[in-house]
This record gives sequence, structure tokens and C-alpha cells, in this order.
Amino acid sequence: MVPYKEPKIEKIFYPISEVAEMLGVSQSLIRFWEKEFDILKPQKNKKGNRLFKQQDIDNLRLIYHLVKERGMTLKGAKLKLINNKQDIIDSYEIVKKLQSVKHNLLLIKDELDSMKQSEEPSVL
Repeated sequence: MVPYKEPKIEKIFYPISEVAEMLGVSQSLIRFWEKEFDILKPQKNKKGNRLFKQQDIDNLRLIYHLVKERGMTLKGAKLKLINNKQDIIDSYEIVKKLQSVKHNLLLIKDELDSMKQSEEPSVL
């Protein structure tokens, strides 16, 4: 799953450096994917710096999911996005929710373990 970090402040546009940090990937990978996937269309300012909208970030998360997590080729990922984008979004959301549940269960387990350890008498 993408080590996605929610932005601290919601903006209209995000620079590539922030997007790369949010997704846990390099800026060069984002630029490469921009060339490969038609659904990525960041705007550019007068200096030529890429500015990403939330929709671009969501599309990058889907690409990451297909290529990095599911191991698809770029060609396969492109076809999947063209033919079954909604299925991918639905699947991605389910996986994200399940990972959140897993994370919460692990936190509960850790809490129970620490409570159990504090109840055990120490042996001297």
C-alpha cells in the first residue's frame, strides 16, 4: 500500500516535492509516470514547475497501487486504467480500509500486551 501521508494543509495545487513525499516516491518517478500515463496532467507555472491537483495525486496513488503493489507492467496498468478505472478505485479503497482496520487492531493488541505485562508480577 502506498505510504501515503495526508497533506498538512489542503491546497489547490501541490508542488512535485510535496507529492513525492506524500507518496513515498522520487520526483523522477513521478515525472516518468507523467510521460507514460495520459491521466496525469499537472499544470506548470511560468518557471515550468509541476503543480498537482488532488485528482492528479489520486491518479498517482492508483498507478502506484497497480505498478508497485500489484506488480503490473506499465502497459498492463495503462490498459486497466482505461478499461476498468472504477474497479481499480473500488479495490484500492477496500484495501485501504482493510489496512486501516489492521493498523487499529495492532494498536489494540499492543495496548492489551502492555496492560498484560504491567499486571504480571516481576521476578527478582
